[in-house]
Amino acid sequence: MPNPLPHAADESVLLVQLSDSHLFAEADGKLLGMETRDSLQRVIDQVLEEQPRIDLVLATGDLSQDGSTASYQHFRELVERIPAPARWFPGNHDEVPAMREVCAGTAALDPVVDFPHWRLVLLDSTIAGAVPGHFPAEQLALLEEALETADERHVLISFHHHPVPIGCAWMDPIGVRNAEALFAVLDRYPRVRALLWGHVHQEFDQLRNGVRLLASPSTCVQFAPGSEDFCVGSEAPGYRWLRLMRDGSLETGVSRVSSIAFEVDYSIKGY
Repeated sequence: MPNPLPHAADESVLLVQLSDSHLFAEADGKLLGMETRDSLQRVIDQVLEEQPRIDLVLATGDLSQDGSTASYQHFRELVERIPAPARWFPGNHDEVPAMREVCAGTAALDPVVDFPHWRLVLLDSTIAGAVPGHFPAEQLALLEEALETADERHVLISFHHHPVPIGCAWMDPIGVRNAEALFAVLDRYPRVRALLWGHVHQEFDQLRNGVRLLASPSTCVQFAPGSEDFCVGSEAPGYRWLRLMRDGSLETGVSRVSSIAFEVDYSIKGY
């Protein structure tokens, strides 16, 4: 397991989550009418304006739309503007070999991150060639070992797919297919404080057995909360920040950019 990352203060840890950027090899590539590289750049501009000290950037899947090496190079270049270490993991649109190529020689894909009072466990919930999620035995074993060896640290666990229904009829079937196996592990470890995911392109915040369940906006297009069928929402791209406190509590919020307009192109079905 890793040594704790250095950071400015032991009393709290500040995380910034960037999710579902859907970049293309082409710099002007569009998803549903929005230029995804431009929108990510605007979100990062806002992060730099609003967050004076960041301890870690979490990129929670679907970094790329086309799985190209070039798209991950674009992502890395943009995220490196933030003066903080970063960790990535895949979503259903990502291609892990290309991610590994671009992250070679870095710790970006390491699945466990330690701070003095917190441990972050980053899981791969993807199924090759499929949209829904699933935790294979090796990921559940990684999780169990990370929880067993966390000592007195509080734990935040992050992955791409939603493990609980979010109230969107079209999205609920494409979350984690074996969430009961995940919760069977988590429920044995009371120092788990939060689960954090992407995939849903919208905010979500609930409690389950005292554990915070959080989902976040995309850095590009949003999906309409509560929608029965696929529907793009009207809210702007954004990011989530999380402050992890020494006592195991956390503060969190979502910030969205302004002055971004686009016309939805529904000729692209799904996402």
